[in-house]
Amino acid sequence: MKLKIAVAVFIVLVVVGGLGGVKVLQIRKLIAGGKAFAPPPESVSTAIVREEPWQGTLTAIGSITAVQGVSVTPDIPGAVREIAFESGALVAKDDLLVRLDTSSEEAQLRAIEAQVDLARLNLDRVRKLSADKMVSDSDRDTAEATLKQNQANADAIRTTIAKKTIRAPFAGRLGIRLVNLGQYLDMGKPIVSLQSLAPVYAVFSLPQQELARLKTGMRVQVTTDAYPGRQFEGTLNAINPDLDPSTRSVGLQATFENAEQLLRPGMFARVAVLLPEAQPVLVIPATAVLSAPYGDSVYVVQEKPGKDGKPALTVRQQFIRPGQARGDCLAGESGLKAGDRIVSAGIFKLRNEMPVVENNALTPKSSETPRPADS
Repeated sequence: MKLKIAVAVFIVLVVVGGLGGVKVLQIRKLIAGGKAFAPPPESVSTAIVREEPWQGTLTAIGSITAVQGVSVTPDIPGAVREIAFESGALVAKDDLLVRLDTSSEEAQLRAIEAQVDLARLNLDRVRKLSADKMVSDSDRDTAEATLKQNQANADAIRTTIAKKTIRAPFAGRLGIRLVNLGQYLDMGKPIVSLQSLAPVYAVFSLPQQELARLKTGMRVQVTTDAYPGRQFEGTLNAINPDLDPSTRSVGLQATFENAEQLLRPGMFARVAVLLPEAQPVLVIPATAVLSAPYGDSVYVVQEKPGKDGKPALTVRQQFIRPGQARGDCLAGESGLKAGDRIVSAGIFKLRNEMPVVENNALTPKSSETPRPADS
């Protein structure tokens, strides 16, 4: 009986040992296969880093303002008796816009003018009598003062009538009418916006470290979302003598002729001050840059011998410092050299030393002045 049990145990141990040996061989084979496995190369698009001379620029965000622009308001209250303009019309300097009711002032003026005439006649009589020594000098002085006082009263009423006759302070384009006939206007109530649109200003600011590179007369370019792909040329005409104490930036103003009156006050604008010298830069596609909290990088394509001894393409992550942007392109300030081949599309699926295959068939080319068909 004991012999049978021992034989059975021996057989079980042999079977278990055989199965264990088979599994060990299978695991070793899988490990060896994993070490020998090479993932298929990723398909990427590439671009060549090229050196080009770029016009140096200082960029900023600004806004368009009118050289002259006001909201026309009355200086004194009154009821609207006449509206002499249409919304959106062009007006010349001193064109009549609105006339307020001046009937009471006109009546007062006629009464005062009558007093002026009477005071003038009295003064002429007193002067003749004074020449004949028939009245005292004090009577003559009183007559002269009475005439001047009445003339001043008449001038005050004429000034009130002039203030109720509201005219354009300068030539420009009117906005939308904000008053109606018969409406009573308080002092300062907006009547209409008046803006001079040719020329206009672009107002912006730059950091204090750029102050030494700035001088009046420099060329300035403006672009705005209202006119995609359109650049407006102007001239830097004013630099603030003091800096903003909170931002340490200097205020600047550029003038644009705006002959077509496309730029309007209040517009958001991207401003570029053109520096006189052109600098050589390394141009790379903006899509090639992988931004991360620890720095910006690109993947450089390099050729290395593969495991089979044949040349293969792999990528190497290279940290760079990107510079100025222009269209679809960036200026690489460090980390690259002219002639480097970098990945321009497909960077998010890559890691260092990964094999790749180049495919530029469907990737559009980067442009410094892109003009999309649907823009």
